[in-house]
Amino acid sequence: QVQFVESGGGLVQPGGSLTLSCAVSGSLFSRLAVGWYRQAPGKQREVVATISAGEMTNYADSVRGRFTISRLNAKNTLYLQMNSLRPEDTAVYYCNWGTKSPHEYDSWGQGTQVTVSS
Repeated sequence: QVQFVESGGGLVQPGGSLTLSCAVSGSLFSRLAVGWYRQAPGKQREVVATISAGEMTNYADSVRGRFTISRLNAKNTLYLQMNSLRPEDTAVYYCNWGTKSPHEYDSWGQGTQVTVSS
């Protein structure tokens, strides 16, 4: 079974930056779209950004221009560079395949907590 292991979260002040990483097990990574998702307390999990196998990217309106998704197929790793962070970016961030809506996935990693606060 494929495993997604997220890391890189933490506490950062508004306007700060963080880079998240996601290590994906197995041999499918280079052939499939992958994505970052987040879930804030009391809210549904939402798509943050996705990247296709051909490295076409899509972003939620709320993060476009501030976040950058990238992938390194040689290391089966997905990244999310987050700049100009805002308090409303506070959430647990997850990675998963980027082929369906988040509610359609049964299996998730542990996620990594991002807290934006002064």
